[in-house]
Amino acid sequence: MADDDGASSIPNSIPPHPSDSSLQKKHASVIERLANRNQTRLENSITRRSESDSSSSSTSSFLVRFSDSKRAIESDLAQCRLTPPEPSQVRSHLDGISASISDLEKLVAETSYSLPSYEVRASLKSISELKQSLEDLNSELLPKKKFSFKNKGTKKDTKSESKDLGLGNAGSMLTNKQQQPSYIARDSPGIRDKDGEVLVKNFKGSDVGEFTISGLSSCEVKLIGSVRALFIHKLRNCKVYTGPVMGSILIDDVEGCTFAMASHQIRIHNAKNSDFYLRVRSRPIIEDSSSVRFAPYCVSYEGIEEDLKDASLGEETGNWENVDDFRWLRAVQSPNWSILAEGERIDTVKISSTEG
Repeated sequence: MADDDGASSIPNSIPPHPSDSSLQKKHASVIERLANRNQTRLENSITRRSESDSSSSSTSSFLVRFSDSKRAIESDLAQCRLTPPEPSQVRSHLDGISASISDLEKLVAETSYSLPSYEVRASLKSISELKQSLEDLNSELLPKKKFSFKNKGTKKDTKSESKDLGLGNAGSMLTNKQQQPSYIARDSPGIRDKDGEVLVKNFKGSDVGEFTISGLSSCEVKLIGSVRALFIHKLRNCKVYTGPVMGSILIDDVEGCTFAMASHQIRIHNAKNSDFYLRVRSRPIIEDSSSVRFAPYCVSYEGIEEDLKDASLGEETGNWENVDDFRWLRAVQSPNWSILAEGERIDTVKISSTEG
């Protein structure tokens, strides 16, 4: 029975239904997830904008330096043509301009990893034009002795040339097909003119500078340890597996081959139907090549990690797939190269240190 005023029989509040509490928790969880997602998107947007601004700033800085240096060289060329120096000073003037062009090449090489591909191609094309202008000027001022950027002849010149085997020299191949790579006929130590052999070299504990692999057919080459520069020419149906190269690798005229190599700079000229497993500090360069495929480095031997670290190649940069085709100047992907599908890649090549 109810009290006289009926108050005691009426509850002060209605307890929430269990299902209402569950809905509130779900609603709160959804709100939290949405808030976290928005925060993540905001942070990613800020990061991308910062990276874009940094890249843009780096490119702008390079373009200013490159343009200033290019104008200075063009001015020197023009001044030399309008007011030729004394005969006894002609050579020193030309050498000074040549050194300035080499410095410009070095600038491109050192910053190429952070530049858009089209900026690299345009810069190297400009350098090639400067070289041609210097050669023309040399023909005018010293007609009896042809000037060349290719250092040949003396031992000293060969050493000098080996220091400039990087990205910059690719510019000389960009517009003048008659200028063949200077490493084709080298007298450096190497492996030459073999057919159907397994060839192993162990450079551990030695101090090898340039090494040449040339004129091989159906051979397998394994190089253990490091060299400073590697030159490869005229290989057919070969396999080449190398340890780290501390400078540049230059490849010309290969077909039906497989290469696994690590280097700071890699230039590939006139390659067909070949696969390249690379670790490289700058973008690989191809020219006059077709049906070439790329994948990450896959060589292993005892002590290779230490060798890679000593050559400043200890970390994978991902540049193996950032290929520049100097004969393909359109904005779309070059049809001359592709990424090698994972299912078609070879397994890690393990080289025994006792083989050499």
